[in-house]
Amino acid sequence: MSDARLISVEVLETEKAGLDALISALATDDAPLAVAVTDAVQTIFEAKGRTIVTGMGKSGHIARKIAATLASTGTSALYVHPGEASHGDLGMIEDEDVVIALSNSGETPELGDIIGYCGRFDIPLIGMTSGAGSTLAEASTIRLIVPKSREACGITKAPTTSTTQMLALGDALSVALLRKKGFSERDFHTFHPGGKLGAGLKRVTDLMHHKKMPLCSPDTPFATVVTTITNGGFGCCGVLEGERLVGIITDGDIRRALTGDAATQTAETLMTRNPRTIQEDGLAAEALSMLSEHKITALFIVNAEQIPVGLLHVHDCLAIGVV
Repeated sequence: MSDARLISVEVLETEKAGLDALISALATDDAPLAVAVTDAVQTIFEAKGRTIVTGMGKSGHIARKIAATLASTGTSALYVHPGEASHGDLGMIEDEDVVIALSNSGETPELGDIIGYCGRFDIPLIGMTSGAGSTLAEASTIRLIVPKSREACGITKAPTTSTTQMLALGDALSVALLRKKGFSERDFHTFHPGGKLGAGLKRVTDLMHHKKMPLCSPDTPFATVVTTITNGGFGCCGVLEGERLVGIITDGDIRRALTGDAATQTAETLMTRNPRTIQEDGLAAEALSMLSEHKITALFIVNAEQIPVGLLHVHDCLAIGVV
């Protein structure tokens, strides 16, 4: 059994104990931290401005991550470095903003100017610290007092458990705000247009082909249906009654028809009625799931009146990394 593995387990168990302490501090509605979290979420939710997150050193790295998570889940947020704030960046903080300041001890000197600025201009200050009687806690409008827990690095007491607690508490605030705002996965895509997650959350209308869709009417003869499918390049053809999609003809339907009297057939006799479709506000991930589940390669996108607005091929989803 390696020393590295033993140390790793010890570190994780220590940090888990810190998270357990944090959970215990939120166990009841009237617990001080629970009340403070509720007040913090409500204050950020009601703010007309942005959420400014700040901290120094390791707390600063956590503050950056909290700001990024808030911003990506519907809360306008940004990180302000306390040192830079003292040299002009205080002007980035406006009177309708809310400030979240992180400091394990609550005595970080670099936060002094931001703390004073919030007090001078009556800007709500949410202090996240384990120092219940600290300068930050005393100056804060809302005090998020993190339970004191043993750092995983017992020798140097380097910030480990404490930063894990603050990171987790920041996530908790972000998710609580997300749910309070009714933030959806489609909203999430607005802030995450790139990557596999962003690809899956793209709407089908972002990927669809809408020009020269392969379409025909029920009385279209067999030979014309074959030409339409061939020229379309999607291996299928939609069948319309008026403007509504009522059926679909695939390459497979054409091959099966060739075993009989194909020349006498029309689109109506060839088609599969009530084809699988997806609404125009559907997600690419939903479309790929349908294509995979039903072992089909193309899907018509329709509006509420069942009028086709586009066509999506499985390769369109795979090409941008939808999984």
